[in-house]
Amino acid sequence: MAGHSKFKNIQFRKGAQDKKRSKLFSKLGREITAAAKMGLPDPTMNARLRGAVQTARAQNMPKDNIERAIKKSLEAGGANYEDMRYEGFGAGGVGVIVEALTDNRNRTASEVRSIFTKFGGNLGETGSVSFMFDKLGAIEFDFGKASAEAMLDAAIEAGAEDCESSAEGHVVYCHPDELHQIAKALEVRFGEARAASIFWRPKSTVPADEAAGQRLLRMIEALEDSDDVQNVYANFEISDEVLERLSA
Repeated sequence: MAGHSKFKNIQFRKGAQDKKRSKLFSKLGREITAAAKMGLPDPTMNARLRGAVQTARAQNMPKDNIERAIKKSLEAGGANYEDMRYEGFGAGGVGVIVEALTDNRNRTASEVRSIFTKFGGNLGETGSVSFMFDKLGAIEFDFGKASAEAMLDAAIEAGAEDCESSAEGHVVYCHPDELHQIAKALEVRFGEARAASIFWRPKSTVPADEAAGQRLLRMIEALEDSDDVQNVYANFEISDEVLERLSA
């Protein structure tokens, strides 16, 4: 779940796809439960929950799983989650932002710090890395929903900042505080969005050589494997040649 970061986030180890899919569904379910618990258990009345459900659907999470995650928010004595953000530096001084959803901040902080240290990085203070990123809202539509020109015109009219179109679909970027307002305006014209989320996009990227790239990819994989971590963003890029050697 590395989001819309510009660097090529390649899974370093192959195989175990079922396990990874189960892990992904677990994280998506946790976000749905937390969103429902923080607001109302109705996606039409809870913007965060609506976005979480859309993201889950985009990842082909079964409907039954989504409904169970929402119902879990109503259980007495269930875990209370809080959003946490960690900022630090990986190999080569690369900036890394980690978003977590946890019911035990001490456990999560300790685990994240341990992973950074293991792969030659270190945690920093809040704000030490985020200034190198832009926090944006992203609304995704399937390519068949509209032409690139029609989507761009509608995005500008709705107050969005930018729109990128490709064969994979349209992504409309906006201020995070306006995400759900703009998503609603676009959905009136084009139907339900494929996903709507808030993410961190690096203002610029730094190249990573093979040694640093290997450490960074392994660190990101370890972070994403943590049950508490929801998203990881970093501001590095690796050449195609190096990626081929690392993923071989």
